Amino acid sequence: MTIFTKPSLLTTEQAADFLGVSPATLVGWRFHARYPVPYIKIGHNVRYDPADLMAWIESRKVWQAEVPA
Repeated sequence: MTIFTKPSLLTTEQAADFLGVSPATLVGWRFHARYPVPYIKIGHNVRYDPADLMAWIESRKVWQAEVPA
C-alpha cells in the first residue's frame, strides 16, 4: 500500500511572511508578473510550495564580482 503525505502549501499571507514582504506586494508581483515567483492555482485559491520559494530565492542571489587589484 502506498501512503501519500499531504504537501505543506502556503497561503499568500504565509508565503509573504516567508519572503519578508507584504501580502499586497506578493499579489502585485503575481498579478503584474514583475517577478516569476512560482505558485499553484487550486480553483480560485493560490498556494505556494516552500521548496519552490527556496529555489526562487536561490535563483535571485547576486554574487559580487571581485574587483581587480
